[in-house]
Amino acid sequence: MQPPPAFEPPARLLLGPGPSNVHPRVLRALGTPIVGHLDPAYLKLMDETRRMLQHVFQTKNELTLPISATGSAGMEACFVNLLEPGDEAVVCINGVFGNRMADIVERCGATLHKVEAPWGQIIDPADVEAALARCKNPKVVAIVHAETSTGAWQPLEEIGSLAQAVGALFLVDAVTSLAGCPVRVDEWQIDACYSGTQKCLSCPPGLSPLTFSPRAVEVLRKRARKVQSWYLDLTMIQAYWGEERVYHHTAPISMSFALYEALRLVLEEGLEPRWERHRRNHEALKAGLDAIGLGIASQAGHQLWQLNSVSIPAGVDDAAVRRRLLNEFGIEIGAGLGPLKGKTWRIGLMGESSSAASVFCVLHALERVLPEAGHGVDPGAALSAAQRAYAQG
Repeated sequence: MQPPPAFEPPARLLLGPGPSNVHPRVLRALGTPIVGHLDPAYLKLMDETRRMLQHVFQTKNELTLPISATGSAGMEACFVNLLEPGDEAVVCINGVFGNRMADIVERCGATLHKVEAPWGQIIDPADVEAALARCKNPKVVAIVHAETSTGAWQPLEEIGSLAQAVGALFLVDAVTSLAGCPVRVDEWQIDACYSGTQKCLSCPPGLSPLTFSPRAVEVLRKRARKVQSWYLDLTMIQAYWGEERVYHHTAPISMSFALYEALRLVLEEGLEPRWERHRRNHEALKAGLDAIGLGIASQAGHQLWQLNSVSIPAGVDDAAVRRRLLNEFGIEIGAGLGPLKGKTWRIGLMGESSSAASVFCVLHALERVLPEAGHGVDPGAALSAAQRAYAQG
């Protein structure tokens, strides 16, 4: 057969739940010549990547590295390495990704204790405390820091203290939060934490940064049986990333180059200025949305800066609006999931996509599209409100 024509992706402003737009330097890094996965130059890059990830995670954990797969593999790696059949795990569920955690716990053969809250709301530490009291010997307490499906931003410190008080490991999903808002692994007593490259790190999807505390490493070392996943077995992966350099799998060289450059960009900007950039753009977007009658659906006081769950006005066709934004303006936003399907849009302001230009573009597009969708707006109101928000800081 004849080969199809070369693929030319359309220009998109990625304002969905991920991936985010990627900096040109990261794209250039993807296209640089590859070397072997045991080449001395690549081993040096691995060491520098670990050092930069430790800074971004705000940790001194030695076992800090990127798993060679997406954030979902980071989630699975944490659970399969720490849990064995018969262990007890408390999993907090207030959206899609808490449910995925629960599924993996059961696949590990562990006993699952759920702590649930309505989608868009945060988990109450008192409910976690009650669940822990019902356990005989809880091994893991797991929670999502930034629930991408709802835009809820979960406070962690009190729940981390509850886990530590009963000797359980504290496991945190930071896929959407890392590099977009504070994530302080050591300070918050987090024992296992994972993320993804395609959100606030603004790297293509394909790697999952992960970090284990010394307590978690000790649990891993004392396992009674082998980790159920060969590919995600950190007892072997850490040998490749450590001084031994024992071959485990062929690392994704080009993605490693991309992550290295993406982390350099984070360090050049600085973590705190980067967090502040995400905050300011969220506040401006929120002000603009409010001016045209669109509210944030997640719990007040706990709304993510980098993922805005926007309530869809009554009578407005969810899919039709998203389709027009994509086809006419080149803007991608996300649909609601689960019980929020058809009720919310998910507007992401992550990494390179978190900018004043992105805020003004999506607000302008909404001002153009919504009136024809049956929701009247005052032309220019959203843009003016966003400008005022920026002026106020």
